[in-house]
Amino acid sequence: MTYSRIVGTGRYLPERVMTNFDLEKIVDTTDEWIRTRTGVERRHVCAEDQTTSDMCIEAAKIAIEDAGVDVSDIDLIITGTTTPDLIFPNISTLIQHQLGIPVCPAFSLEAACTGFIYALTTADKFIKAGETKCALVIGAECITKLVDWSDRNTCVLFGDGAGAVILKSSEEQGIISCHLGADGQYKDLLYYPVGASKNLAVAGTDAAAIMMSGNEVFKVAVKTLGRIAAETLEKAGVTKEELDWLVPHQANIRIIQAMAKRLNMPMEKVILTVQDHGNTSAASVPMALDVGIRDGRIKPGHLVLMEAFGGGFTWGSVLMRL
Repeated sequence: MTYSRIVGTGRYLPERVMTNFDLEKIVDTTDEWIRTRTGVERRHVCAEDQTTSDMCIEAAKIAIEDAGVDVSDIDLIITGTTTPDLIFPNISTLIQHQLGIPVCPAFSLEAACTGFIYALTTADKFIKAGETKCALVIGAECITKLVDWSDRNTCVLFGDGAGAVILKSSEEQGIISCHLGADGQYKDLLYYPVGASKNLAVAGTDAAAIMMSGNEVFKVAVKTLGRIAAETLEKAGVTKEELDWLVPHQANIRIIQAMAKRLNMPMEKVILTVQDHGNTSAASVPMALDVGIRDGRIKPGHLVLMEAFGGGFTWGSVLMRL
């Protein structure tokens, strides 16, 4: 049987760093208020002329080098993002061209913060179906360009970045199981009010900004992530005690702590980057995975559960052995 394995990872963060103290100067908030409620201490912010594909390309280069593959080996590109450079062509084709990757399927997925998990799950299916041998999978956002910097409830949360992985076919099991879900009844709790066919005239104005009902999002996120974690482990025949690492979406320290508690996992076994990156939406899980691997905590053979939850609502999990 053919399986898929992550064989390389990479991440990129914009040069500009905005600390909580920087935010104190532009909005009614404090470092203590932000840290105690979100866990965020700093976030990276894209330059005005920097695009999501710019970051994707840099993260992809690192992942390709880490995997020891050539661009000619890549036969599938999937990018999860809510902030593509253009409405079309899709961002993966831009990445393909800039990296010199030969003709292959290249497309993007929009599932908000769950975008990378959706993309990774899709690439896993391509490999298991025998359609792909080497996939480049990316999660990336320039989400600060959608933020209202006068709204202290949202502007303190978000940051920009890109994370990438190389997924290859293997006779050894890497990705064990993937689980995706969505429920559109919650669409009004977390959304951006502008799109190609709705309210496009207000894009770039004060009327266009991320809209979020924080308390309601928190309640549904914790309940949903706890449920899918249990379902994922049960279907794979894995106990909580067997897990080596939890790599969650880095949205909020309180959501992450609640998840760890439900899994009976000490925070020492949770990869945390929210303090350094903020909520980078689709980029948060692949960047956190890269951090954990590169600092030596996540080692070959370790059992890892990745989870994410985003606007829609969408959610997903991937259980894998590195």
